[in-house]
Amino acid sequence: MNPGSGNASQKRRRPNTSSPAHNLTESERLVYDEIRKTEDKAIWQNDIKKKTLLPDLQVKKHLLSLQAKNLIKEVVNINYKKRKFFMAAEFEPSAELTGGAWYMDGELDKNFIEVLKGVCKRIVYDQKVVSIESLSNSIKQKGVLNVECPLQQIAQIMQSLVLDNVLMEVTSTGMGEFEAFRAGTKCYRRGKKGGDSAVGAMASIPCGVCPRINECTPDGIISPKTCVYYKKWLDI
Repeated sequence: MNPGSGNASQKRRRPNTSSPAHNLTESERLVYDEIRKTEDKAIWQNDIKKKTLLPDLQVKKHLLSLQAKNLIKEVVNINYKKRKFFMAAEFEPSAELTGGAWYMDGELDKNFIEVLKGVCKRIVYDQKVVSIESLSNSIKQKGVLNVECPLQQIAQIMQSLVLDNVLMEVTSTGMGEFEAFRAGTKCYRRGKKGGDSAVGAMASIPCGVCPRINECTPDGIISPKTCVYYKKWLDI
């Protein structure tokens, strides 16, 4: 026998018998283990019953007991608000469960959305042209939000502002006002007004980018009447 093996075994961490998780009954352990397996996704109460094969009343009793021991917590799932979901206390709910930054306590945070819209609009108006990445960096640098806002959510806000005609979505050429952005990068700038609005409107229909527009006449071979692209645009 290795003479040092005894000392090594003595140095091993002993189980914490005072921990609430250590002092669970067999059926409580079944419930707790099923909840803990789901990590930040949580599990529906009915699914716990199906997986453990325990009676409904017993599952409810154990859920109350585990909550009292601060081992689990009930969380809101925005997709199933009437169902009870549980997760282990050490995890935080995933964005899939809570809805991310758009939701507060399971409800759509309309005030936050309006604030973020205003922030994005001001930054675009100040900087003239932005990409999603540069906009995200500006938001972080200004420290105007007290929560992390993923690029995907900023993109959703920008798309909303485009649909409201507040901003325009453009593609960088890599030159002039776009020199800070690689050619082909999706960018955003202030929506055009006054005399420029006609240009903006024309660019939003097929005619604005059609290479045969100079040959298009009302009664010609190429005309709005026979243009399949124009028909598709009218059907949208």
